[in-house]
Amino acid sequence: MVSFAARATEPELMDGSDVTPEDYAACMADLAQVNTLTLARGPTLRFVEERLRAAPPGPPPLVLDVGYGAGDMLRALERRLAKTGLRARLVGIDLNPRSEPVAIGMSDPDTDIAYLTGDAYAWPDHDPPALVISSLVTHHMDDAEIVRFLSWMEARTTLGWFVNDLHRHAIAYHGFRALAAAMRWHHFTRHDGPLSVASSFRRPDWSAYLRQAGIGPQQARVRWHFPFRYCVERRK
Repeated sequence: MVSFAARATEPELMDGSDVTPEDYAACMADLAQVNTLTLARGPTLRFVEERLRAAPPGPPPLVLDVGYGAGDMLRALERRLAKTGLRARLVGIDLNPRSEPVAIGMSDPDTDIAYLTGDAYAWPDHDPPALVISSLVTHHMDDAEIVRFLSWMEARTTLGWFVNDLHRHAIAYHGFRALAAAMRWHHFTRHDGPLSVASSFRRPDWSAYLRQAGIGPQQARVRWHFPFRYCVERRK
C-alpha cells in the first residue's frame, strides 16, 4: 500500500548508473508523450511568454531549462516564440549525459536551442539567466536540494523562475498506472511514473521549502494546475 502522507524516497529506474542509452531514450520519448497528453507544458509556456513581454529592451533574454530531459519543453517554447514574435536564447542544461543526444535527436536540425550537459550551479556569473524553468525535476531532489535550488534561482535570475512538478495524490498515482498500461509504455515509464507522483508534492511542502529558502509569499506563488500539477512561480 502506497502512503501519500510524505514524499517517497525510492530511486527511479531511469536515474540508475547502468541505464542503457536505448532504455533512456525510450523512457524520454514516453515522458514527452506524457507531457503532451497531460497538458503539462501550458503553465510554463504561459509564464515564460508573460515574462518575456515584460523584458527590457536589449539582447534576447536567456531562458535556462534545468533538467531538460527529452527537450520537449524547449521545443514547445521555440514554437511558441515563433508564433508570438518574442525573442529569447533557449538553453537547456542537464546533469545526465544521456539527455543531450536524446534531445538533439528529437529536435529539428535547424533549431537554435542549445542542449548542454553539466551542473546548473556552475553556470557562469557573467551570463546570468533572465528566466530559469524546470519541469518534473524537483521530485528527483531531496528536500535540502530543493531549498538550495530555489535559493540559487532566486539569486541568479533577473526576470524570474518557474518550477512545474506533480501533485502527490492517489488519483494521479493510480491514473498514471492505468494510462501507462493502456499506452504500453516502456517498463521504466510504467515503474517511474507512479513513483514520480509519490515522490512529488503537496502545497504545504512548497510553503516550507520557500520559507527555508528565505522567499516570502509576496515573492513566489504556488498554484495548482489541472491535472494534478503544482507550479511555483516567481516574477521579478
